Parts: sequence; structure tokens; C-alpha cells
Amino acid sequence: MSTTHILTFPALLMLLYIPSSDPVTVTTSKAKVEVHENTNAVLSCEFRTEKETNPRVEWKKRGKEVSYVYFDGDFTGAFNSRASIDGATMTLRGVTQKDSGVYHCEVTARQDKIKLGEVTVTLIVLVPPHAPSCEVPETVTKGFSAELHCKDKLSVPAATYSWYKDNKPLNIGKPADINYTLDPKTGTLKFKMVSKSDEGQYRCEASNGVGAPKSCAGRVMKITEYELNMTIVIALEVGACLLFLSCCVSICLCCRRCRKRKGETIQRTKTSCNPPTDPRRYKHTQSFVL
Repeated sequence: MSTTHILTFPALLMLLYIPSSDPVTVTTSKAKVEVHENTNAVLSCEFRTEKETNPRVEWKKRGKEVSYVYFDGDFTGAFNSRASIDGATMTLRGVTQKDSGVYHCEVTARQDKIKLGEVTVTLIVLVPPHAPSCEVPETVTKGFSAELHCKDKLSVPAATYSWYKDNKPLNIGKPADINYTLDPKTGTLKFKMVSKSDEGQYRCEASNGVGAPKSCAGRVMKITEYELNMTIVIALEVGACLLFLSCCVSICLCCRRCRKRKGETIQRTKTSCNPPTDPRRYKHTQSFVL
């Protein structure tokens, strides 16, 4: 027993002093990067290897298709003139909305037990509001509904909208004394029934907290009264009169027919019920006595 203990004790010591092997690990200090348009974006990628001293670093961008950004020691395409790399951390200069997306940093260590490590970094390029496109009807008939539309397709994050009438802001809530609804997310202003007081100049303003709000040019919406054409009015009145007369004639004809049919029915009933007045009808023409 003592010999076994003497033999196993050095073996245990050797196992304790065997250095641990760490596989290649890849991390980032910021998984989500938000920067303003036309500024620089730093996409962090840090790695640690077990044995490999010169690992291979690659950057890819994921979209509809996966494309290389940094491969075999060089940047590809448009990134070649406006990107740089330090270790595995990549810097993009003068970013635009087209640069927004998901990027992958991959580190390959051929001499390590686990040869591949990767990390994902999401880049969001913030874009200030642009002047929105506005749709305002030129004329609306009093008592009818109306819709005004506003949209800014370029701002990031998506803009919220507010409407102004004669440079005074319209309420977003639903007070009892207003006849419209305003959706700040879609930019749609709806009137249930316009009145003369709704006439004026309307403009829409887009804002997203990135830059200064932007507005479209004001447009005038006029409210018109409903005007009837006298020719149409006369034609409608004549048509109504003719329709009334035709209905009266039809009713009279129906009544007359009903009375005639009723008289004929009564006459037939009387004829069938009255006995014959001629006594010859009761005279026997043959004798039934044998």
C-alpha cells in the first residue's frame, strides 16, 4: 500500500503542474455601436490564443448575402480607402447609412486546439431628419372627410411627426372639441368632417432626436361649400314627379283590376247558387215505373 502511495503522489504532482490550455477566445468591448452619419465607427474585436502568435483575422458583413470586408490582410471594395485595422479592431471612416448592419470578426489560430473564434458587432448609423414629403389636399368640400400625410423615409431612428396649422401646433390627444386625429408615428392627420374653421396653411415637422427637426413647406387647404347645379336640381325634381305619377297610375290600375276580379267572382257565385226558374227542368222525360 505504501509503495502505491509513493508511486501515485508524483503522478498527482505532475497533473497539478501541467499548464492549462486555453483555446482561442474572441470578445468585443461594444457589441452595439451607434454613431452619427459621416463620422468614424470603431468596431472592437479582441482575441487571445493558446499557442498561435500570428492568427488570421477576417471581417465579414452580413446582409442579404455575406460579404468580406477584411480578408487575407487587405480591405475589400469601397472599404479599402476608408478603413483601417489595429490588431483585430476595425475603424470605418465617414460612415453612411449603407454601412449600417451586422459585422462578424473571425480569428483563426491554426496551432490552437480550438482553431476558430468569432464575435458579432452591430453598427447603427444615425441619420438626422430630412424635410418630409407632405400631402395636403388643395380643396375639400364642407362636411366631407380629409386626410393629410407626412413621411420621412431617410431618418434613423424613424422620425415622429407633428402638424402645424397657420404655424400653431395641433394637439395629438383627443379633446372633445376637435374633429381630427393625429398619429405621430405614421404622420397621418385625419378630419372626420371638415368645417370652414379648418381652412388654413398646414405643414408637417419630422424629428428623431438625432439632429434638428425638419419641416415641409406649408400648403393651404381650402374649404368649399357644396354647390348644386340648377339643371341637375330641376332634372331631379322632374324625375321625382314622374316617378310619383307612375306610382299613382300603377296603384289605380291595380285597384281597378282587383275590383273587376272581385265583381266577376261575386257574379259567378250568385249564378251557381240560384235554382232554375223554368218548371220544365223538373219534368220527367222518362218514366221510372216498370
